[in-house]
Order: sequence, then C-alpha cells, then structure tokens
Amino acid sequence: MNFFDRFNEWLRNSLIVKILAIGILILLLLIPSNMVEDLIRSRQYSSQQVINEVSSLWSYPQRLVGPILSIPYKEYFTDSEGKLLNTTKYAHFLPDELNIEGALEHQTRYRSIYEVIVYSTDLQLSGSFDRPDFAAFKIDSSNVLWDEAYLSVGISDMRGIQNTVRLNWNGKSYDFEPGMKYHSANNNNKGGINSRLDLSAYENATYQFDFEIDLNGSQNIYFTPVGATTTVALSSAWSTPSFQGAFLPDERNVDENGFTANWEVLSLNRSYPQQWLGNSYEFSTAQFGVDLIVPVDYYQKSTRSAKYGILFIALTFLLFFFVEVLNDKRIHPIQYILVGLALILFYTLLLALSEHIGFAWAYLASSVVIIGLISFYVSSIFKNAKLTLVTTAILIILYGFIYTLLQLEDYALLLGSIGLLVILAFVMIYTRKIDWYKLRDHSDKSDLVE
Repeated sequence: MNFFDRFNEWLRNSLIVKILAIGILILLLLIPSNMVEDLIRSRQYSSQQVINEVSSLWSYPQRLVGPILSIPYKEYFTDSEGKLLNTTKYAHFLPDELNIEGALEHQTRYRSIYEVIVYSTDLQLSGSFDRPDFAAFKIDSSNVLWDEAYLSVGISDMRGIQNTVRLNWNGKSYDFEPGMKYHSANNNNKGGINSRLDLSAYENATYQFDFEIDLNGSQNIYFTPVGATTTVALSSAWSTPSFQGAFLPDERNVDENGFTANWEVLSLNRSYPQQWLGNSYEFSTAQFGVDLIVPVDYYQKSTRSAKYGILFIALTFLLFFFVEVLNDKRIHPIQYILVGLALILFYTLLLALSEHIGFAWAYLASSVVIIGLISFYVSSIFKNAKLTLVTTAILIILYGFIYTLLQLEDYALLLGSIGLLVILAFVMIYTRKIDWYKLRDHSDKSDLVE
C-alpha cells in the first residue's frame, strides 16, 4: 500500500478527522439556519406592515393629553426708543381633578392570513379647574385676557373621533373645534381639539367640566395624568391585556370574560408642574394605558425555537457519531447534511403552519413530519431496528424538551441549563469506559464495544 492509499485510509478512519468534518458540517448548516431566521423576521415584518396598513385605514393607537386650559396675557416692555410696547403670551393650567371612564370594544380585522386588533371606546372625561392664580407668576390680573381662554385636548389620531364633542363648562355648553390652539402647551400630540372659553363671565373659584368622546383606535390606548389627581377606569371584553407605561393599575381584574382596571396618579408622581408660562413639557414619560395583545405571537415563538436549531443539529450529529464509532456503521457526510437540512426544514414548516393553525398544532405537526422523515431515512442507514427506535425516541424527547422551554419563558434559561447538564452527564457516563485511542483503528472497533 503506497503513501496515498495509507493517507486516504487514515482520512476515512481517523476519529479526529471525523470530528472535524462534523464540526465543519455544523458550521455550514448555520447558513441555512440563519436564512430561516431571516425568513421569520421577514414574515414578522410583513405582519407589521399589514397592521400598519389596517391601522392607517381605521385609526392608529390613541394617546390622550389634557384637557389643558390656556389663557393669554399681555406683557409690556419698552423698546430702545422708550416706547411702551406689549406682546401676547400664554399661561397654561392643568386640572385640579381629572376623571376618565371608558369601555373598550375590540374587533378583529383580517387581511390575508394576518389579524389586526382594533377597538372603539366611549370615554367620559370630567373634573375641575381651580380659578387660575396669575399672582403666582407676578402678573397683574388686569393684563389677563380672560375672554380669550381655550381648553385643549390632545388626540394622537384625529381620524378616530366618531362623534361631535361638546364641552359642558360650569353648566354652559361649548363646541370643540379641531386643532391644538396653543401647541406649546402640548408637544406630544400634533392633533387635538379645542374650545374657546370666556372666563370673564365666571366668578367661581372652581370650574367644573365634562365631555364625552367616542374614539376608534388600534392595538393600544394611553392616557396622560394631567390632573393634580387623575383617575382612570377602563373595562373591556378583551381577555389578554398588557398594562404598560409609567404607571400600572392600582386595581385590576383579568379573566376569560375581559378585564377591568383602575389607576390613580398624583401630580407628585410626575415631572411636570400644574401650571407654567409659555414653554412646553414632555408628557410622554408619564403616559400609561393598556395594550390589546394577541395571546399567541407565533413569530416570536418561531424565532425563539429557531435559536435552538444549532442545538438540534449538534445533538443529532452527536448521536450519529456515537452510532458510527461504537456500532461499526459508516455514515457519509452527505447523509449528515441531509439529516441536518431536514432538521432545519422543521422551522420553515413550523412558521408556515403556525400562521394558519396556531403555534401548538403547528409544532406538533412539524415535529411528527420531521421525526418520521428522519426515522425512515436512518432506518436504511443503520439497518438496525433498535438503533432506529433509539434515534426516534431521542428526537421525540428533544422536540418535547424544546417545546417545554418555549412555554416556560421565565424559566427557559434554568430549565435549558439543567437539560444540557443532564445530556452532558449522560454522554460522559455512557462513554467513560471507552478507550478513544484504541478506536483510532477502525478495523478493531467492533471488538471494543461492550
């Protein structure tokens, strides 16, 4: 036997070469695995595009800011020539008390295979303002233009307004008009409504107000605590809410029939004052509300499951490696690759099916198909019913283990670490008596297996 024949024989039988080859194959299979993750992201992006499209036709998520009372005043100054001039500026005041009550009625809209959650809500806003105290700003009351005051309410998407909004102010009725009259009073919402008020006609120390507004929106709704005391009470038949923002509900009840939630926020809980001159404030940091989340996000679960792809491939190849070296079976690299591609195909099947039948059923169907395919294929490779059954059982346990990890999101790291530790311990115990140096000679392997 010449040198090349001996070298070729060494390549075929060397465990080191076999291990390096398997490692290279695993790295190569990362390419299609990453392509699957890109596919999942692409489908998720398409889903978000559909949500944005339906929301643009119905109404985007709603953000309410206000009401805010804006009152102009004259400020006098002298120019360089000594002339007395004046300019109009604005003071802004927030309510002493703000109460919001509403019920969300959700709807599910479908576009192609995607579903979008939209809602309609009937909001009742009421509360009170203390009579503005300009003395705190050292502004003479005679310079205040009480008859040119405005009450403004910021609404993020004006298209969602479904009724004519009328303001009841101390027993008198006023119409709201579109637009935020003084945008500096609210730099969070470009849209809104306002109502002109003549405060010179009122001598009351307190102004009572209330109005009702019907809004369409999608996915979520948020409120801004502008009152010295702000209370919000929401209810809905949606059974999977997610309470978000700067404040969580003080009281909430969630069951299969829907949810109720109540917030109470004080002015001391936020970063902006009850009254100011001219300059604007950032209100978004104090907003709170609820998201109407879809209970099963199959794109998120598909992404998480795809991240375990390398684990599937590595453990399956490890099984094949031990079958090969301990049972005198020759498995060609092409056969490794075909099995690896079948494992990766699982994730495309999972994604495609979950968009139609839900994640749980899709996972079951995809697992059955792929395990069946691999078991059928390895039965012709191993030509041993016992080895085929062991391989099938290990794949079933592995897919079941990964599904459990996906369900126990909070404990996934803990359970996953314990599972890998158990696998490593099993491999170490099973291989502890193997003399790997003797296994270098392929012709003697059959004699070394106990």
